[in-house]
Amino acid sequence: MIPLRDVNPTRITPFVTWALIAACTWVFVQEWLAGPALDAMIDRHALIPARMLGLARKLGPLHPEVFAPLLSSQFLHAGLGHFAGNMWFLWIFGDNVEERLGHVGFLAFYLAGGVFAGLAHAFSDAGSVVPTLGASGAIAAVMGAYIVLHPRARVESLVILGFAITTLSVPAFVYLGIWAGMQLLLGLISDASGGGVAWWAHAGGFAFGAGGMVVLGRRGRRR
Repeated sequence: MIPLRDVNPTRITPFVTWALIAACTWVFVQEWLAGPALDAMIDRHALIPARMLGLARKLGPLHPEVFAPLLSSQFLHAGLGHFAGNMWFLWIFGDNVEERLGHVGFLAFYLAGGVFAGLAHAFSDAGSVVPTLGASGAIAAVMGAYIVLHPRARVESLVILGFAITTLSVPAFVYLGIWAGMQLLLGLISDASGGGVAWWAHAGGFAFGAGGMVVLGRRGRRR
């Protein structure tokens, strides 16, 4: 199922959601323009678990060389489909969470979710030297928060079953629950067979978002 929109209007202008989409777009354009320098750009700013954990042991976990990739990697993407899919999910689910947390609170929550997701991936594959990048973990945290805040909000989705294409409106807890379950299942399969997608970053980000929103309280703030 591909989400088309949520039936859950807000009363704010989601400036931070828009700004995050704009920032990711700007970085993606820089990637596209980088040409032969792209590999060096990815190597410098992406999260590489083995390197990050090795530096953490040597320099300490809060050293800038250790911590910076957990933030910078959130704004890089591996291709147009990766970028477009992430931005679409952020566009659909971000505004409602921003409404509840306030602009500054939402930005902090988003970035913290991305950091937690990156750590979940790093510890799940500590020896990996493959660069990890993308906003998926942070956006998974937004989705986790959304399922706690608005479990019954309707998500209108495009459903493709072979040659049959239709639309379906389902509660958010169904759509996001299926999504989260798939990340967990694919993470377990990936552990057994290997794979190139950071499924545990998705699952970890979602868990951070849902758990964090429970701790903060469903009511949150409006601004």
